[in-house]
This record gives sequence, structure tokens and C-alpha cells, in this order.
Amino acid sequence: MTTAAMTTLSLPPTWGDGLLVCKQVHDVTGDVRTFVLEPTEPRLFRHDPGQFLTLVLDIEGRPVERCYTISSPPTRPDLVAITVKRVPGGLVSNWLHDRLTPGTTVRARGPLGQFSIARHPAPKYLFLSAGSGVTPVMSMTRTLYDLTHPVDVVFVHSARTFDDIIFRRELEFIAATAPNFHVVHVLDDRGEQLNTDMLREIAPDFLEREVFTCGPVGYMEAVRRMLSTACFEMARYHEESFTFEKPVVVEHDTGQGFKIEFTRSGRTIDCDAGTSVLAAASRAGITLPASCAQGMCGTCKTTLLAGSVDMQHNGGIRPREIANNKILLCCSKPLDHLVIDA
Repeated sequence: MTTAAMTTLSLPPTWGDGLLVCKQVHDVTGDVRTFVLEPTEPRLFRHDPGQFLTLVLDIEGRPVERCYTISSPPTRPDLVAITVKRVPGGLVSNWLHDRLTPGTTVRARGPLGQFSIARHPAPKYLFLSAGSGVTPVMSMTRTLYDLTHPVDVVFVHSARTFDDIIFRRELEFIAATAPNFHVVHVLDDRGEQLNTDMLREIAPDFLEREVFTCGPVGYMEAVRRMLSTACFEMARYHEESFTFEKPVVVEHDTGQGFKIEFTRSGRTIDCDAGTSVLAAASRAGITLPASCAQGMCGTCKTTLLAGSVDMQHNGGIRPREIANNKILLCCSKPLDHLVIDA
């Protein structure tokens, strides 16, 4: 084969952090839209089903960052989609619904996150979602369907009404054409609520399945209680949430104090070994970019210029970034004196 022929057959490089252009917008329900995005330069979008993007937006002159799960599957790598529910008073969701139209560009980081069947292969899955929490498990479902994967999937989605079921028609089609997929909807306006008895009726073998859950905080708390009470092996339970509430910072004074120097502000603060850098900075009156405070979104990512930290993150930073001395301030605790580019 000639060099020219080999060049013709080569695939475009993989997209990384950068600009995406909106190609299409689809109404999914009355208050939910899917935004189909494409790299501004020829790139393929590689991700694990269930991962998310962090959008970096400028809204009314101020930088804002939000995480949105990728609803499209990695089996369709030319485009990437996010599915967003308009939240009353929501700064970013309303901006996206009102301003993100075909031709508009947005900056994004990712893909990020560890909530994925790619990290937990199993012969049988149970997907439990509520509201817009359907998006990551929909990416997983689309992936398994596209690959005609022979795994057994039970997908139980909770919604307010029949009209609020996100991806309803597509899920009906998947269930009708793939015998290994079983889809059930639990609707509030019918007086239905997911409980152990209902789950046993839908999936009698649920104790044997790998469980992925996403939805509002209260929903996931209820699912955890339900499964724990049923003696489910919680090591096979995985959840994702982007309902970021202001975290309750619990500080543990170990008696071992360190100095943290922030080079941009010129401030130096004290921080003990049991407190995260972000919490110590907040306590000292220093405001730093942050969103989830759970090591997921990557908003507080910065460069560690000197020293070392214990960083227990949840997928908001890549191995190559860690190798280049990047850290997440929200989940990094000092092991010695630090110098930070912030």
C-alpha cells in the first residue's frame, strides 16, 4: 500500500479539551433538549459510556462551568450529545436552551468520570434512573444496543408523568427489537414509587446484577437504602450525581500543619494534613474556582509547583494531567509545604 493510500485510510485524531460547535438541537420533552455537538476541527470523540463533559461558558460577563453527562454512545464518535433539562431559575440550563443554537460554539473539557460499564463489565445490569439522571445510563444502553452486546439489561426509569419520560420512544424501540433489554417506567402521577417489592417483580434476580444509578440526591439515597435493606452487595452499586450542593466541610486537625503558598495572589495560608486545600483556602477567605467539591468536575484543577498531596478524586482529572503536576484542590490534602499556581 502506498503512503498516499495509507494517509487516506487513517482516522482523524481524537478530540481533547477545546471548542465544540452545535450542529443540531432536538426537543426531547417539553423542558428537555438534546444538543448535538461536533469538534470545530476534524476529530473523533472518544469516551466511555457514562462519562461527562464540563462546559466552560461566559454568561453575562462571568465564567461559569457546569458538568453534563454525554448522552450519545462512543459507538458514534463523529458527534457528541448532551441532554439538558431546563431548570426554573437555572443559570446554565436556561442559557443553553435559549442561546445554544446550530452554529454556536462552546468550550468544553473532558471527557471525564468513572461512572461507566466500561469499568465494571458484567453479564447482567440493572439501570435505575430518575428525571434527567437517565442520560448516562442512556449512553450505556445505546452502546450495548449498537454493539449487539449479549448482556441482560433491566432499565427502570422514574418520571413525574408519561410525557416527562426522556427518550421514551427510543427506549420502547430498543426494548421491542432487543430481547435482552427490559424497560419499565415508574410514574409519580400514577401513584407509583420504586420499592423492593416492585423491584423484585420487575427483576427477581436484581441481587445478582451490577447496578448503575443516577438521579436526584433524594432518589439515590432511597435506592441505596432499598438495596442495602435487601442485602445487596454494595460493592456492585455505582452512582453518579451532578446535583452539586454546597458541601459540608469537615476538617480534621491532625496537629501536623503545612504552609500553602498561592503564587498568583501572593497569599500564604496554614493547612493541616486532614483538610483539603480548597477548604483551607475558603477558611482563610480566599475564593478559588470550584463547583462540585467532590473531585468530579475538574473546575478547581490547577498546577502544583512544589510539594506533594494526597489526592482522592472521582474522575475529574486525567492520569496525564496528574503526571504534569495538576491537582484538584477540592480533594487534595497536603503531605508537606505546597506552592500552588493560583
